[in-house]
Amino acid sequence: MILLMAAKMLIDGNIPFIKGVFEPYFNVEYMPGAEITRQNAADAEVLVIRTRTKCDAGLLDGSRVGMIATATIGFDHIDTRYCREKVITVQRAAGCNAYGVVQYVTAALVHLGIRPGARIAVVGVGSVGGALAGKLEAWGFEVLRVDPPRSLDEGASGFVSLEEAVAVADVVTLHVPLTSSGSHKTAAMADDALFGAMKKGAMFINSSRGEVVVTEALKKAIASQKVSGAVIDVWEGEPDIDRELLSMAAIATPHIAGYSMQGKAAGTSMVVRAVAERYGIERLRKWWPEGVNPIDHSVAPSWEQVCHNMSLHYDIAGDSMALKSAPENFERLRNDYRYREEFF
Repeated sequence: MILLMAAKMLIDGNIPFIKGVFEPYFNVEYMPGAEITRQNAADAEVLVIRTRTKCDAGLLDGSRVGMIATATIGFDHIDTRYCREKVITVQRAAGCNAYGVVQYVTAALVHLGIRPGARIAVVGVGSVGGALAGKLEAWGFEVLRVDPPRSLDEGASGFVSLEEAVAVADVVTLHVPLTSSGSHKTAAMADDALFGAMKKGAMFINSSRGEVVVTEALKKAIASQKVSGAVIDVWEGEPDIDRELLSMAAIATPHIAGYSMQGKAAGTSMVVRAVAERYGIERLRKWWPEGVNPIDHSVAPSWEQVCHNMSLHYDIAGDSMALKSAPENFERLRNDYRYREEFF
């Protein structure tokens, strides 16, 4: 093992299960992710973060950071090009909360009265979208898979274009990464043109990134009843969210779609194991938090069982009411969230 006791590790204090894990190996400091500054990071060897810490030249120039581990699926908060140039190892928790998001979207469908047989466009078929599509098909929904990069790499079979999907889908649900360049960029992809092409009266769900949706375009689509119900978990300008869109949304939540107990345990486990691998900490190579039971996702309850049991496991309407009644508490509602247990 590399001798690390003098090396500083800076950790977002809102990452669950992690307190006490690295203290035997690093000089550990905890602080809110949004408050990590260039001064704090200057003498850190490792940053363990979430989405609230923007890792770019402004934060990292002149620092001794050698590794950034983010306990999140997304990594648009990290300037990966800069990190490559500076030889900073970047590790994310790919797929960690996929089934937490699947449960969230399923809860929204149950709440909105969507039933098997409906057409659902799953836009972005990576770890989250792929898991969701598989469950939906098992329950009897008609799934339209939309993923232009995968379609290009793997062939068009099994995929449909975004335009074709939204024209006929009863529900459109977004599960894309946030990208701002390239032929398949997702920033502002849900704009006036997209909503105009949607089947009138369709439902719209976004649990990917807020910036993939043009807020004003979505508000117009809801006002005109082009979109009959919107489920919004991620927002432009978080935590200062658009209050008009908040009031118009059928379900509004504070970026907690993936906040299941098992998803959070998996995310923390993945970053702990990655740091252990990077620095040769043998005792942490297979670390998993005590008291959290993994779920066998290959066992699928019927749709009837899901509808019957959902209220026992997740009250999505309650989460929505909490945000709608106190939007100024967005960050507190997110940071103090009581993680729900996955059950399928």
